[in-house]
Amino acid sequence: MHKAQVFGYFLISFLAGVFVGSFVANPTRFMLVLMVVGAFNFVTFGRRDRMKGLAIGGCFLAAALGVFRYGSANFSHSVLSSFAGVEAGGKGVPVQLVGYIDEEPSLTSSGNASIVFRAKQLIVPGHILKTNERMLIIAKAFPEYKFGETLTVAGSLGLPDNFTPDFDYVAYLKNRSIRTTMLFPNISHSASPLSFGERLKLNVYSKLFAVKDKFESSIRNVMAEPNASYVNGILLGSRQDIPAELKEAFNRTGTTHILAISGYNITIIAQALLAALVFFVRRRTAFWLSVVFILLFTIMTGAGASVVRAAIMGLLLLAANGYGRMYDPKNSILLAAGAMVWLNPLSLRFDIGFQLSFMAVIGLMYVHPLLEHFFRRMRFSKEVYRNLKETLLMTVSAQLMVAPLLIYYFRQFSAVSLPANILVLPLMPLTMLFGFLSGAVGLILMPLGKALSLIAWLLTGYQLGIIKWLGGLSWASLKISMNWATLSVIYILFAVVVWNLRSKINRYEI
Repeated sequence: MHKAQVFGYFLISFLAGVFVGSFVANPTRFMLVLMVVGAFNFVTFGRRDRMKGLAIGGCFLAAALGVFRYGSANFSHSVLSSFAGVEAGGKGVPVQLVGYIDEEPSLTSSGNASIVFRAKQLIVPGHILKTNERMLIIAKAFPEYKFGETLTVAGSLGLPDNFTPDFDYVAYLKNRSIRTTMLFPNISHSASPLSFGERLKLNVYSKLFAVKDKFESSIRNVMAEPNASYVNGILLGSRQDIPAELKEAFNRTGTTHILAISGYNITIIAQALLAALVFFVRRRTAFWLSVVFILLFTIMTGAGASVVRAAIMGLLLLAANGYGRMYDPKNSILLAAGAMVWLNPLSLRFDIGFQLSFMAVIGLMYVHPLLEHFFRRMRFSKEVYRNLKETLLMTVSAQLMVAPLLIYYFRQFSAVSLPANILVLPLMPLTMLFGFLSGAVGLILMPLGKALSLIAWLLTGYQLGIIKWLGGLSWASLKISMNWATLSVIYILFAVVVWNLRSKINRYEI
């Protein structure tokens, strides 16, 4: 057994341990059982085959580590929760909090401001307690607050509540490391209680967000709406300005993924950067410059699950090309998943974007090669038809893997997803290219930026027209529901079918 295979099994076992640990009432006891079973298998199998004993025993120990990591994150002590109401939706004692805005504020559906606040000091009568926790503040939309502002907020802490049975809002917030809320507190600016490292971090983040804001403004200046908001969505993942009816059309056509930062795009960026920089600097210097660029881009786009996953894979690809090592996409996706889950174990079960992102990549890694094999006789002389075939196979591969999850979470299935993606996706590289050029040139010379935006406007107009037309069909979205047991059975059947087909292909039986 190759070392790379053993490493892959360890990563899978760790992820399985985190997932199973999220359902276990007593994670400590379950972790100890896994450790004992792992030690037993190591001794039993190690007598005959040391590598096999190490692999099997190590998998159990990796699973035990996953259970431990989930338990340590889920049951971590929250100082702010101690001062909140004893029940969800209840109010706690009045407190003052000093800290800073930890994410770019957004607007709720009711028009209020949603502010993620990192509390550094908790002030109650006669005491000042140090803390380092995130909480959610709901405040009036005006005055506007910005990322990094240091504030003092005064009000009553509360625990979040699940407003509807269809959505676990408490788990959603906990996944974002938020365990308490405060509704319409008194807010005032205050002196910074932050360390030098925190001030440096906020300064860097603020400058990146300022660049992002200027670029988005440039796009809006050179291009009409809703095309401008669409371009900002596909380039930077910004969705807040996209009209609600257009978002619904994306949902009904199964094309919402277009508005997310693509792992494919970041990988292409990584390769292009390295290829361009090696003409000016040494290969290893070009590698580190590319790494810095991808990290800054990840921060600027908000560092969502799909972006972080894509960035990790892009960095692994850079490392492979920059240092001449073998690039293994299977272990890369597992390593990306393991790193993200280690940082936030709750994301594996409660982050829908995380799950959809990795399922789509798994579909491209395992289902796409099968479809390529079955349709290998469909050969075209013209490149445009070859690209169309590749787009179709990749779309089907990703959609097959994410469809059960979409049905489970959103209780609907898009009947027009396949034609919508086929008609829209082939033009995405050109749309992103001319959208980026329009915004970048518009920052320097507005008339030239507007001239370039005409091409981007034509491309986006076609894409949005297709999405609106297909999304407007009465039968575009079908109402379907399933429970978690059915979801599990479907994915188990998927795994069995894919495994058997891959085995037959390897034995030349198909």
